[in-house]
Amino acid sequence: MQLDTIKLDNPQNSESLEDTTNLPFTLGDLKAAIPAECFQPNVGKSLYYFFQDILIIALLYAVAHYLDSWYFFPIFWVMQGTMFWALFVVGHDCGHQSFSKKKWLNDLIGHLSHTPILVPYHGWRISHRTHHLNTGSLENDESWYPVSQSHYNQMDWLQKIGRYYVFLLAYPVYLFKRSPNKEGSHFHPNSPIFKPSEKWDVITSSIWLICMVSLLALGTYQWGWMWLLKYYAVPYLVFIMWLDLVTFLHHTEADVPWYRGENWTFLKGAISTVDRDYGFINHIHHDIGTHVAHHIFLNMPHYNLKKATEAIKPILGDYYRKTEEPIWVSLWQSSISCHFVPDTGDKVYYTSDKKLAKS
Repeated sequence: MQLDTIKLDNPQNSESLEDTTNLPFTLGDLKAAIPAECFQPNVGKSLYYFFQDILIIALLYAVAHYLDSWYFFPIFWVMQGTMFWALFVVGHDCGHQSFSKKKWLNDLIGHLSHTPILVPYHGWRISHRTHHLNTGSLENDESWYPVSQSHYNQMDWLQKIGRYYVFLLAYPVYLFKRSPNKEGSHFHPNSPIFKPSEKWDVITSSIWLICMVSLLALGTYQWGWMWLLKYYAVPYLVFIMWLDLVTFLHHTEADVPWYRGENWTFLKGAISTVDRDYGFINHIHHDIGTHVAHHIFLNMPHYNLKKATEAIKPILGDYYRKTEEPIWVSLWQSSISCHFVPDTGDKVYYTSDKKLAKS
């Protein structure tokens, strides 16, 4: 019974995935360029980031409780919601088994990171794995994939508002209802998202979530709805806005290609993402904006991604995408220009009604 260690058998170890990439480099080329230590998780360093986030969250709660001032609460909401997002990223490493080589420790810290922010660790881990194994595939990607032009034309006004105007609040809906044209709940063990063998993992995470919701309900009963709003609900909203913002910008850009059918390969999809600069937030949310290397090598700890990125940039050349554009500019440009992809074509790009009208 293999509980103590995990085998790092992610797609980058499969040479068969390289056969049809039609790229001037292979996964092997990229891996060989990266120092071997970049692939090794450091438990002490991983735990440092986890406890650092927990400590900052606790201190922010202590200050907010001590001051109990409406002048401070807006500042607290932004800071605490951002720290919730940072804690999510720690759990993100756990989900990729890059926190440590111990599966039990990854799962424990993953639950301790995700449960307080109402994320079902195993349910999310499994669907996120599907996303990574199929990034850039129009048929099989799990999150933030484009709809076709014909589907876009059939969407009613409410669907378009939800997808294109209030998408920064989409994450809870995704957890309950999944992405467009797909069905399944991240909380239900019989959801089509999961294999039968993953049933008890999903049940375990759902039980953790029930306990967390019960604690919030108890606190609300004891101290009232205003307590819930001030100390949890608003920071939670800031957290999901961060989550949706970052994941949207990772994969939504006018020059990022999407693939149909056999034209897709793992490596093509993995490099179809964008590195972004979040300024001083980079360190706070553990450099999650360093995303290209993360998609190529799923099991690399976040604190090694910068070093790995510098090593593979010369090989990737023009295939490496990074923008120094301010985040708010990228968000605006992508939100108004990336609405759908053409109905046909093996390699397609986002477009919009406005773009078509100009052409």
